[in-house]
Amino acid sequence: MTMMQASRRGAWPRTAAGLTVLLAVAICVSVLAARTDKLQGAGIRSSTYGRPNDPGPGYWARTGTEIAAKFPGAKPEAIWIVSRLKGRGTEMSFPVPPGGDPLITGMPEDISEPALQLFDKLGYRVWLQTEPGWAPVDKAFHVMLDRYGHHKCVIGVGVDIEWHRSNNPDLGDPVTDKMARTWLAAARSHNPSYRMFLKHFRENVMPPTVRDGIMFVDDSQIYKSADEMIDEFAKWGKTFAPAPVGFQYGYQTDKPWWGKMKDPVKEIGDRILAATPNTETLIWVDFSVQDVFPPDPSKGDRVPPKK
Repeated sequence: MTMMQASRRGAWPRTAAGLTVLLAVAICVSVLAARTDKLQGAGIRSSTYGRPNDPGPGYWARTGTEIAAKFPGAKPEAIWIVSRLKGRGTEMSFPVPPGGDPLITGMPEDISEPALQLFDKLGYRVWLQTEPGWAPVDKAFHVMLDRYGHHKCVIGVGVDIEWHRSNNPDLGDPVTDKMARTWLAAARSHNPSYRMFLKHFRENVMPPTVRDGIMFVDDSQIYKSADEMIDEFAKWGKTFAPAPVGFQYGYQTDKPWWGKMKDPVKEIGDRILAATPNTETLIWVDFSVQDVFPPDPSKGDRVPPKK
């Protein structure tokens, strides 16, 4: 799959920091003022395929906090993809014990735990996301939360509906009300305070009426301008209001216009908040985050050798 899809959608092509980093970001979080609008968090999306040159957990922890600081009162936030599409099923970012659903497999080593430990220390809000394929979403949630549910940073789970019973990012089976209730109940069997987000670029794949406990995330891209993006995001927000909504932005397909901005994270984010008052979270995607926030070896980030 390539970034250049005809429709607007989130794309497939898709050393822990030291004490200095922890102190710096902790101070940054502590001075933020309380907000009066719906925004709760701002930060990063991260996936195994969106970060092929992974700078390390310290980078992600610091960068999410720097993004949150651009929106006073927002907590650092992460959509952390721990379950990616693989064939017809999903692969967890950690070893999965044998004997479970054959569509739910795991990696040999846990590649998310170090970052989640830092997120705990820094007061993050973290959503654990799955790309389920044909794997049962409720079972995927149980596997994810059995592994990571002890982390205090975890506030809920999420599903990328583009990959719900689908291998085509422009599709994804619609979510029925019954599905949404079943999935959320599975998550809340681990913690009754957990919430769930559902993500796509089309409104008509979302549950028709169920809204309790759900945030609706738009990952649209391939816009001609910021104006076009803001207008479409505002439409998304109105569709699901008063339920909370979130937005992923910063895709490479939109860089021809956001790349000209001095501070695209803040400039676009401020416009989203002005146009869409029920926005709960703002997320800059991993596909371009290192362009905007370059890794810094002096802060412990891993940097690939120059060719």
